Amino acid sequence: MENIDLINSFSEFKDEKSIDRVTLMSILEEVFRAALKRKFGSDDNFDIIINPDKGDLEIWRNRIVVADGMSEDDNEEIELAEARKIEPDFEIGEDVSEEVKLYQLGRRAILALRQNLISKINEHDSTNVFKHFKELEGDLYTAEVHHIKHNAIILLDDDGNELVLPKSEQIRSDFFRKGESVRGIIKSVELRGNKPVIILSRTATGFLTKLFEQEIPEVFDGLITIEGVARIPGDKAKVAVDSYDDRVDPVGACVGMKGSRIHGIVRELGNENIDVINYTKNIELFIARSLSPAKIVSMNIKEQPVDGKKGRVDVFLRPEEVSRAIGRGGVNIRLASELTGFEIDVQREGVEDEDVELTEFSDEIESWVIAEFKKIGLDTARSVLDKDVDELVKRTDLEEETILDVQRVLREEFES
Repeated sequence: MENIDLINSFSEFKDEKSIDRVTLMSILEEVFRAALKRKFGSDDNFDIIINPDKGDLEIWRNRIVVADGMSEDDNEEIELAEARKIEPDFEIGEDVSEEVKLYQLGRRAILALRQNLISKINEHDSTNVFKHFKELEGDLYTAEVHHIKHNAIILLDDDGNELVLPKSEQIRSDFFRKGESVRGIIKSVELRGNKPVIILSRTATGFLTKLFEQEIPEVFDGLITIEGVARIPGDKAKVAVDSYDDRVDPVGACVGMKGSRIHGIVRELGNENIDVINYTKNIELFIARSLSPAKIVSMNIKEQPVDGKKGRVDVFLRPEEVSRAIGRGGVNIRLASELTGFEIDVQREGVEDEDVELTEFSDEIESWVIAEFKKIGLDTARSVLDKDVDELVKRTDLEEETILDVQRVLREEFES
């Protein structure tokens, strides 16, 4: 392989990876010096001249002329008779520069050299990709579905970079086809071996924040600030917003006329229900707003949050508001707790032996289950809790597991 053939071969990778001229020369010299060291034992006495623009490469070995039979190191010394084959008037002690052709390195060395070149180029490219995406961590990013696996989706961006969207980072309702565009945020970037692994996420809280920035101009411009986000991906989220301009209604600006602004975000998140609330530094008012749509009667803050540990607060509500505060499956109170930094204990306002209609728990108990209890005259929480499970199994068409689940819900919400 001639010098120019090797350089031209390398140029293919150079153009593909967009390596700058300085880096190109550095990689070439590093690889050739490694090959010379393997061949001759040292590369200290070699000059490598590279012109990557023209495809020129010259390797020169510098040796000192010694008397015939006196050479102790053929790599650094050349005997007089051999030196005069290069130039007849050489004398002992003079320096001789002799060009080394690639074929003198040997066929196997040339093949190894080419492979080393490719490896160095790819390593350089991987490092650049890693640095580029590391700076994008937490930013919104779009890529196209390339391959679908059972535990992840492999994506490619416009530059051919590979990103991974694991199953754990997908919203429950997500369903993508090959070739479809997918948005998420760059959650993490790692080097595994020499390969950058870029993880995209659609479940991270930051994804919702970035969508607000993209879809709502006032958030992007900083006129409206997002003070807190709590989210159960694909199910429900609460976003606390504020504005330093009293003329701007932060909630109204985020939601838009008839929900026009937030609709695109909701659709992107698989119809995730988003509550936008006004942030306030008044802790009691903020807790009350976070429990919307429930109406709070009063509350008692028992502990303030300290060093990352949540505070504690007792919240008192009328019986008919309890299920609204807790939400189906406890989602509403869980998000309120995450948003405010308080463990929220719901208390019913009123006497201890007060009873509550089963219909008040329709958010947690399915209507057909409530109907089964009503068939046997049980239409309040207390009446269901007072009955033995075995008796209820015999008198209704409900299974034991369903009855136990209902009683658990009633204890958590009615007796709290």
